[in-house]
Amino acid sequence: MKEPAATGTTGTDGFLSLEVTVLLADLRDFSSVSAAHPVGTVLGMLNRYLIEMSAVVTRNQGTIDKFMGDSIMVLFGAPVARQDDVRHALTCAVEMQIAMAGLNAAHRERGLPELQMGIGINTGTVLAGRLGSSQYSVYTVIGDEVNLASRIESFSLRGQILITEATFTRAGELVVAAGEPMDVLVKGRSTPVRMRELTAIPALGLEVPRIELRRSPRIGVRIPSTYQLVENKIVRPGARHGTVLDIGYNGVLAELDEMLVRYSDLKLNLDLSVIGRNATDVYAKVLHTFERDGRYLAGMEFTSGGDESATHVRQFVQFLIQGSDVW
Repeated sequence: MKEPAATGTTGTDGFLSLEVTVLLADLRDFSSVSAAHPVGTVLGMLNRYLIEMSAVVTRNQGTIDKFMGDSIMVLFGAPVARQDDVRHALTCAVEMQIAMAGLNAAHRERGLPELQMGIGINTGTVLAGRLGSSQYSVYTVIGDEVNLASRIESFSLRGQILITEATFTRAGELVVAAGEPMDVLVKGRSTPVRMRELTAIPALGLEVPRIELRRSPRIGVRIPSTYQLVENKIVRPGARHGTVLDIGYNGVLAELDEMLVRYSDLKLNLDLSVIGRNATDVYAKVLHTFERDGRYLAGMEFTSGGDESATHVRQFVQFLIQGSDVW
């Protein structure tokens, strides 16, 4: 029996206004894998990944909108609409991560590098129709809700699935295991967007095989900072200089002029001027140190700090993850 085409309000130039669930999947650090292996090997890995993910999408009645390099955009609700589109989208996402685990097992047997994928899902009203001319046209969806799916995907860690609150609330009778809500700032939105991490669909016996131990997104940077040693809960005088190379919500990797003792306590001053802010009362503990090219590096975890500084750090990370152009 042929599935009915999606129906909705007529938009501009024949486009329909539809509620669609958009799934965006993207490989993490694939450029570094590409740079380290022969072209033929890279193309073989990428093709196997796309074939495997396409099979999962088809099995869950999704429509592949496009491949964008190592990214995949999938639609649920267009061009065919079903009552359980959100259910199919969530199931598809979990099964895609399970399929990645199987793909990586095969890679390990062949001595190939593992690939890791992040997924973002959003549900909302979009414009759907054909773009192009009689020479070439393509069916696609456009709109702010599509952009939001892309923004949410950019926050996902390796092996993670993030869903917006709109998708979560539309899951209906499908009971899903999702983490506590997280509010993030995204480009194009004046207020924070709420998202959750999808970890399992217990009713279907599906669980995301998460491999990422980090608790937040991290991004490479090169920003100046100063620090002071803290001994017996007393901040010692004399600020010392360093450079932050990597930052997340919960800590940094910094390049220093000296080798610090492991578990040293520090007070940090982070230059977040790209968002017009500084974080001046952040306390951290050194968890590991090592030497590279005559410089000393220290991985630090934030231990305390004012709410304002914590907010500024989160905003800074979210800003950079989405690109440094003006919001």
